[in-house]
Amino acid sequence: MKTNPQTNLFEGSRRLQMNESIELTIQSLHAYGPKYNYWCMAWSGGKDSTTLVTLIVWLIISKKINPPKKIYIMYADTRLELTPLFYAAQTIMEELAEHGYKVEVVMAAMENRFLTYILGRGVPPPNNATFRWCTSRIKIEPMQHALEKLVGDLGEKVLMLTGVRQGESAIRDARIVLSCSKNGSECGQGWYQETLPKALCDTLAPILHWRVCHVWEWLKHWAPLPEYGDFSTELIADAYGGDEAEELNARTGCMGCPLTDKDTALDNLLKKPKWAYLSPLKRLRPIYRELRKPQNRLRKTGKEITNERNKQRMGPITMSARESAFNEILSIQDEINEAAELTGMPKVFLLNHEEQEFIKTCWANNLWPNKWTGEEPTADIPMDTVYADGSIQPLIQFGN
Repeated sequence: MKTNPQTNLFEGSRRLQMNESIELTIQSLHAYGPKYNYWCMAWSGGKDSTTLVTLIVWLIISKKINPPKKIYIMYADTRLELTPLFYAAQTIMEELAEHGYKVEVVMAAMENRFLTYILGRGVPPPNNATFRWCTSRIKIEPMQHALEKLVGDLGEKVLMLTGVRQGESAIRDARIVLSCSKNGSECGQGWYQETLPKALCDTLAPILHWRVCHVWEWLKHWAPLPEYGDFSTELIADAYGGDEAEELNARTGCMGCPLTDKDTALDNLLKKPKWAYLSPLKRLRPIYRELRKPQNRLRKTGKEITNERNKQRMGPITMSARESAFNEILSIQDEINEAAELTGMPKVFLLNHEEQEFIKTCWANNLWPNKWTGEEPTADIPMDTVYADGSIQPLIQFGN
């Protein structure tokens, strides 16, 4: 008669140990990797994707898995990563090159970068309610274009390795639950999803089963050792809260992200004395909030001939508001870099010289989003109400 290893109702199943997690990753790569001549890794610079990239390279150089014909590593540079993450990525790129792996930096085109899109073209900062454009424009679309070019050059699909892990978020986990059973795969073997023949890639998540404590164990203690690749991954912990990163269960996002209520990652970073000089970054979110206010945006009168239901929608940012935000952002950048110069810490370039010149050229060319001329009134000016059916409610006048 078999005995149940579970000692009580509340203990649950035994958790995987570090070596077991690595072994399951190896098994998933043995099972699916040989089916493809080329592998690709999309690297954001965050904890999970950095774990993936450094782990895969170590598994290859230590001969624990057989490499494909070639591995492509694509680093997504959004121009908005927290400073320690960005500089850790630069260092790790150099170390990957020493191991024979060149990293392709993938970045949005000049006109589509976060700040050039806002300050140059005048598109309002994203928000969660109606206009969340940032992730697709500055991260997903550039990576997809790079992958399309790669697959076009190779003439065959690649295996895309991702750093997706179970438990990262409720939304992401819901997708994993729907996908895990595809092709008979299990969570412990990685998320393998075979796409249509004409698609760009199939995907595998070799660290899907890794617990967050294993990620931090790898980044802080294993990967920095010469026998595991000698990677500078311990630098990444600062962006997540330093020594307390695991306990905080922190996530990072863009500097001054306008989609969040709090700059949690930045707040945790600023608690470290050496990174306190970055505190002016806290002024970014108020700038984005200010740009969304009616007095800083144009509005359609509703009397234009269009098929839009929202005939009096608020639109782009005024030229004066763009210039004001531009100058304040450069002031933040200068303040940080003066302190960096004195302390020997990394500098920050929210807007580099090329981006500054691009924005000024947009202004000189009077550039506005499609269907806007710049002649529309500002959104804080009272006007007649125009309904979707075209009927008009005149503005009520008080007094003489």
